[in-house]
Amino acid sequence: MSIECDIVVVGGGPGGYVAAIRGAQLGARVVLIERENLGGTCLNWGCIPSKALIESAERYQALQHAGDFGLSTGQVGFDFAAVHARKTRIVKQLRTGVEGLVRGNGITLLKGTGSFLDRTRLSVRMADGAGEDVRARKVIIASGSIEARPPIEGIDSPGVMTSREALQLEQVPRSIIIVGGGPVGVEFATVYNAFGSQVTVVEMMPTLLPLSDADLGKALAQAFTKRGMNVRVDTRVNRIAPHEQGYAVSIESSAGAETLTAEKVLNAVGRVPYTEGLGLERIGVALSRRAIKVDAAMRTNLPDVYAIGDVVGGPYRLAHVGATEGEVAVEHALGQPSEMDYRAVPEPIFCSPQVAGVGMTEQRAAEAGHPVKVGRFPWAANSKALSSGETEGFVKVVCEAQYGQILGVHIIGPHATDLIAEAALAINLESTVEDLAKTIHAHPTLPEAVRESALAAGERAVHVLMRKRR
Repeated sequence: MSIECDIVVVGGGPGGYVAAIRGAQLGARVVLIERENLGGTCLNWGCIPSKALIESAERYQALQHAGDFGLSTGQVGFDFAAVHARKTRIVKQLRTGVEGLVRGNGITLLKGTGSFLDRTRLSVRMADGAGEDVRARKVIIASGSIEARPPIEGIDSPGVMTSREALQLEQVPRSIIIVGGGPVGVEFATVYNAFGSQVTVVEMMPTLLPLSDADLGKALAQAFTKRGMNVRVDTRVNRIAPHEQGYAVSIESSAGAETLTAEKVLNAVGRVPYTEGLGLERIGVALSRRAIKVDAAMRTNLPDVYAIGDVVGGPYRLAHVGATEGEVAVEHALGQPSEMDYRAVPEPIFCSPQVAGVGMTEQRAAEAGHPVKVGRFPWAANSKALSSGETEGFVKVVCEAQYGQILGVHIIGPHATDLIAEAALAINLESTVEDLAKTIHAHPTLPEAVRESALAAGERAVHVLMRKRR
């Protein structure tokens, strides 16, 4: 049997299903191929379930500190199996919603694995063993990514977890070593620490969150240490081996070699593009290492084939980026002028304290040749943060020195992942720190700290002492 359509999307993650829906909105006949569950890694094994766990962890910690607010709660406890069950319910509800959106937009959903026969024809091996041929005018590859396997002896040992296995745990481990201090690693560190695990985070680079502004990674390490975690940066993992207490992890740093032990080990070093079984070599799609090469319209070297999301690699392997790339790809494929602009990509990290950034870090701005000014404002000087009992961290704005154009904003502290939206809009509109400073912010609120950081770039913040101008 052969199905004819305008666009076929391979992969039903946040990039793929959004591309399919956008295509249907524009009147195209769309086929969506997904071998597992709609929503991809993000909805089923990543963003959503991890945030559900983090929300439970943060509320549990808040209850433990109720006395700081003059409240009595009695003995506070938790049922991690119930926490796990709540997470599963949320994922199921959202997945059902996505399925309803796909059906409601008239998209043909094929549950199976697609492989190219030629540039615009795919063979689909269905989950029930049946086969389908799909012919399309345009193809969008949205096959996502898989967990990276770094060259560490024993990383493939039975029981060494990836994030997927970690999300299925129904009991809190007594102790855990997390290999990798990027977003995935620090988010799981937050969850396990909150529920009483002895947590060690090992990161090879000099700071946690090595792709973020260095000041954020340093501040997060201090906050983690204050919470009782063991943070090892500039440290390499050489070997993981079974041990009577679980696992022995051999590490090495400038201080020398050491062996740590823990009940569980989590591999959280990142993800790599997934192209296995697509038959890309059959049609000649160009790759850069494992990633599919694309232009600003998400078009590959073949004019009828596009690629979006994690499979194209790059620094922004984020669900909201994949979704935007999906919209761009399908619009361009259907003849509309559409291109990606990565200048204002918000990067939220849901650890505790929260971290978020958008635009250039201070280091990257300097490397790009920009003379820069930096403004910082501490949460300890913000009335709403003080009232909420969340005073760790700061807001940092990086701007061009002469004209004040905002190049980047970086936040560690309360609701950073929400507050970053204002900064993303400012960068997208090519605003200056003066524009941000002249925008009236409600009092008492957290966003006032964003304005104060802009004022600080001009050495005129109101609620912290600034050095006097000469």
